[in-house]
Amino acid sequence: MSDKEASNAYWKANVRLILWSLLIWAVVSFGFGILLRPMLSGIAVGGTDLGFWFAQQGSILVFLALIFFYAWRMNKLDAEHGVGEE
Repeated sequence: MSDKEASNAYWKANVRLILWSLLIWAVVSFGFGILLRPMLSGIAVGGTDLGFWFAQQGSILVFLALIFFYAWRMNKLDAEHGVGEE
């Protein structure tokens, strides 16, 4: 595989990871917290309904989990493509 092909494969995987992370973040924060809130209002979590929980706490926790997942996955991706930190 040439350097250009390897670089393209690396960036393609990187962009795909970013897009999936953004999609998950948007669905959780905007979808569950705003659009689907009325549908989730009957489910109780911690003394409040699930839609409110996602709007106040859940989206933040998912965002933090996405940060750690992204860092872990990028380290693996860097190692697979030989661009990892020494």
